[in-house]
This record gives sequence, C-alpha cells and structure tokens, in this order.
Amino acid sequence: MFRRFLKVATVLAALVFLIACSPKLDWRTVQSPQERYSALFPGKPDKLDRRIPYLDQELLQTLEAVKIDNDIYSISAIQLPVNQSASLSKLLSQLQANLIDRAKASGGDVAVEDAFYKAADKQRLPTKDYFLDLKANGKTQQLMRVRWINRVAPNGDSWIYQISVLHGGAGSDNAKTFLSKEEYENFFSDFSPE
Repeated sequence: MFRRFLKVATVLAALVFLIACSPKLDWRTVQSPQERYSALFPGKPDKLDRRIPYLDQELLQTLEAVKIDNDIYSISAIQLPVNQSASLSKLLSQLQANLIDRAKASGGDVAVEDAFYKAADKQRLPTKDYFLDLKANGKTQQLMRVRWINRVAPNGDSWIYQISVLHGGAGSDNAKTFLSKEEYENFFSDFSPE
C-alpha cells in the first residue's frame, strides 16, 4: 500500500513539475524585411496593415502584435518617403503626445527613462522608454511601456517604430517596476532596426 502511494505521489509530483516548467512564453525571432527590422516576440504575432490620415495624405502603418494572457506585445512601423522627411519630427511628436496626453488625462503617471537599442550593425544607440499608468475612476487599469525609434533607410526614407507592451488588469505595481521585468525587457532589448 505504501509503495503504491509513493508511486502515485511520484507520478503526480513529476506531472506538476512538467506543467510548471512548460513555458508560457514561446520566444521567437520575427524578421520583417519590408519594415526593415527584426524582433523577439513571445509568441507568433498577427500582422495587419492600415492607412492612417496625416496632414493631407495617408500613411501606411504596419502592426505586428501578440497577446499573451493580460499582455499585448506590439510593434508598429510607419514609412515616410524621402520627399516627406521634413514631417518626421512633427509626426513623431504627435504619436508620443497621443499616448502621453491620454495617460495624463486619465489621472495616470508618465515616467521617462534613458535606454539603448541595437541597430542591425550591433551599434548601441540612445533612446527613451516611457512608462505609462493608465487609470479609470482613479484606479490603475493598464500599464504601458513604449519606445519610439526613428531610422533613415539607405534610400532616404524615414521609418518610425513604436515598440510597446500594454498590460491590462494592473495591480499595485507602478509601470516602471512591473514592465522592467525580464519577460518585458527581452522584447525591448531584442528589437533591431536596419
């Protein structure tokens, strides 16, 4: 009887161990040659294209995103043709203001931290990470970490990338503390534009 109980207990312990070890995140490198970047996603992302109005034109925005539990990992890319590169700083400022103003209007906080990203040639370049606390009715509803990077392609076109993680169902952690964990850091540190 004791041996049988020991055998059942051993099998159950092994099963629990295997379940605990199975990864929730299935990291994979995603190459996006048309958008001129590679990234490490925690699952297979979906991809969609849409046209966004900007000034008197429409720009193509490509979005790759994957949802894992309460987190949405996403990268959007917008290409500005060389003849429109003068609009780059204005468009980038508008993208940033849309999110930052939304966070502040909700009563949330915005923290900014210096960061680095690696270009395809392994060069480390400076950027900034924005940590947003989005509230509703005075309570944190979502946490977000976002990074904007702009690069000029060899043909003179400019690319704007928005790399972000949106966490829903936020607890008591602030955005910077929560979204600096390894599973989020990997996503940001392994994004490489050409």
